[in-house]
Amino acid sequence: MAGEVPDLHAQERTGTGKGAARAARREGMVPGIVFGGDVDPLPINIPFNKLLTSLKAGRFKSTLFNLKVDGHDDVRVICRDVQRDVVKDLPTHLDLMRLRRTTKINLFINVEFINEEECPALRKGGVLTVIRNEVELIVTAGDIPEQLTVDLTKLEEIGDTITISDIEIPAGAKLTITDRDFVICNAVAPSALKSADDEEEDTDAAEVPVVGDDEEGDAEAEGGEE
Repeated sequence: MAGEVPDLHAQERTGTGKGAARAARREGMVPGIVFGGDVDPLPINIPFNKLLTSLKAGRFKSTLFNLKVDGHDDVRVICRDVQRDVVKDLPTHLDLMRLRRTTKINLFINVEFINEEECPALRKGGVLTVIRNEVELIVTAGDIPEQLTVDLTKLEEIGDTITISDIEIPAGAKLTITDRDFVICNAVAPSALKSADDEEEDTDAAEVPVVGDDEEGDAEAEGGEE
């Protein structure tokens, strides 16, 4: 089942070249180009603030977007490059590539955890620790999985782990990591979490220098000699 593809709104840019790009930036826009798909390249402008928000949200270059430009049909695109100011590190230009429905792309797919109330390990007092809440897959642009599902009833005992091999990967999708069976989540004992916190507190306390009265006196004596 295909997941919801977020919209990316843009305006067609009149004029090309450095002059038109500078004019767009003065108007609070980021110039860009849409290429590929056996169609002529389309110069566009995207509002700076909206683009910056999307970039800060993360995964921008691995997210499939539905590009909406007035006067043009909607098209699926993925970002291939974002150029940034070398000093301010702010976006100055972006390249978007049109995708066919059969195009293979890398995307991060969300992981949904189900049956938490029925999980045997949690009912025995265990605590769920999520290691990965998304997994990168190679998918087809026209058939993107909505999510990966983890059935927590597979955690029968405290200490049990669910790895990627325990999850059904949708037909047509492939893992980008194939050389190891990485962990998705596990059930740990509450005491294990508490012990980890205690160790962290002990480490912090050990790093704080304690100056005794004798050391202060030595310091004052040295100061007096100077």
